Amino acid sequence: MLSQENKIPLYLQLKESIRSEIVNKKLKSGEKIPTEVELSEKYDISRVTVRKAITELVEEGYLIKKQGKGTFVSKPKIERKIVHFISFSAACEANGVKASSKVIKREILQPEPEVIQLLQLEPDDLVVYIQRVRYAGENPLMLENNYFPYNKYKFLLNENLDGSLYQTLKEKHHIHPSNPGETSLEIVRALEEEAQLLEVPSGEPLFLMKTVIFDQNHEPVHIGNQLIVGEGYKFTFS
Repeated sequence: MLSQENKIPLYLQLKESIRSEIVNKKLKSGEKIPTEVELSEKYDISRVTVRKAITELVEEGYLIKKQGKGTFVSKPKIERKIVHFISFSAACEANGVKASSKVIKREILQPEPEVIQLLQLEPDDLVVYIQRVRYAGENPLMLENNYFPYNKYKFLLNENLDGSLYQTLKEKHHIHPSNPGETSLEIVRALEEEAQLLEVPSGEPLFLMKTVIFDQNHEPVHIGNQLIVGEGYKFTFS
């Protein structure tokens, strides 16, 4: 319980109590915590005191507020260095989380002029479009939209892509996607279909990462337009 006699302010006592429960897994990842009213009554303190403690825990990344739903323990973030090439599966493995995938679409498309240029295609060439939801553990974290040159990668229309696509390319086809081209990162809002696939509210902020990946011979493998749930991902630059 909190102590009025303690020299440490009440909001800091409450903050440390909640933080300790999160660190020691008494409050689980994704679990909803009691409301401000409930915490105020439980600890016999004002809602202003509760709100200050919760606000700092949100700012420090221990908690996350979801409008209309409440306050939840933050899920672990997958950390990835944006200036170095690393696949989603490898990033998950480095963070101690199992990666998996669900294929949503496999289509043969006529590419837009920008795609033709980036993939170094002829005007009449086609592309293989593959959309997958990538999971970190049980949590959908990324909606992956990849465009491959059809003539070289049409075999992907029949491959099992529930696991690591890059591992499949390396082990079965001796293609090593290891060289990223120009990469951009911006914030967008989730459209309704994207939100449903990623299990987030429509309009939720997402990272949009665009890049071109090249193989060991510096030939383009695919264009990637990846939508990433910001709550579960952390980019670093060093």
